[in-house]
Amino acid sequence: MNIFKNARGFWTSIVLAVIFGVIMQFLITGGTLNAFYVNTLFFIGINIILAVSLHLIIGITGQFSIGHAGFLAVGAYASAIITMKLQLPFSLGIMTGGAAAAIAGLIIGIPTLRLKGDYLAIATLGFGEIVRIIFLNMDYVGGASGMTVSHLTTWPWLFGCVLLTILVIVNFTNSTYGRACISIRENEIAADAMGINTTYYKVTAFVIGSFFAGIAGALYAHNFYIIQPTNFGFLKSFDILILVVLGGLGSMSGAVIAAIFLTIISTFLQSYPEVRMVIYSLVLIIMMIYRPQGLLGTREITSFLKAGKSAKGGVSSDSKNTVA
Repeated sequence: MNIFKNARGFWTSIVLAVIFGVIMQFLITGGTLNAFYVNTLFFIGINIILAVSLHLIIGITGQFSIGHAGFLAVGAYASAIITMKLQLPFSLGIMTGGAAAAIAGLIIGIPTLRLKGDYLAIATLGFGEIVRIIFLNMDYVGGASGMTVSHLTTWPWLFGCVLLTILVIVNFTNSTYGRACISIRENEIAADAMGINTTYYKVTAFVIGSFFAGIAGALYAHNFYIIQPTNFGFLKSFDILILVVLGGLGSMSGAVIAAIFLTIISTFLQSYPEVRMVIYSLVLIIMMIYRPQGLLGTREITSFLKAGKSAKGGVSSDSKNTVA
């Protein structure tokens, strides 16, 4: 019975998401949403992909990576080369951006994921800076001046990539691979003692997270008319990290909510450049003081809905035991 309930809930979520996507498409094409709100909507979608992909690495597997902007840059430049230099379709550019970032994640992940804690953070931060410096000195992609890119990112492409990212991460987390990653996060030594190949699962999660960061990079690059290496500095990695920490380490729903919340705040404060970062920082400080575990902690938003239904009913439908 639980299997059917879970399947029904899954398909209901998919249908509601598709309905939302169709409604937004009509609002965009009909001109109901002006360019400012459309651009904000696109930023939210890209940030959701980045937050959810990093959530898999940090929140699920427990690997402290702060080089996510490096994979964003790899995906952005790889896709831009495909569409602008080789004149190939945008769909191929998206897949190439994701594949290039995944390969970069594999190359950096195999040697560095044997490290832990601060050492891993420093290694991934170094990777991000190496990628930025490489593109900064590569004349083929414009160097410091940047690379001109056509505006090809549309709402259907963005919405489809966001939905795909969430579906893959959710199903991965609920699979045996995801349970192995969670066990590594909780206690890597115990997981290794139980026969779990910790390096294999950490690299797998790292590659998947890098792949979706590359897809976000492709969408990010083609949402503007120029990309520059300065857009992918270490501060960008910290911006993505904040989304995951603020939402709650281990909560994908929290990462999504934080991505929406902080993107809206950052966008509407652009008119006040002098105080924008001050207000932005104060929000984070207050949040960390009064809610250090993040918005949702390690829980998903569905758990609150289930708790509400259980409290309302008093007794669960599948059991004769009283729900506490």
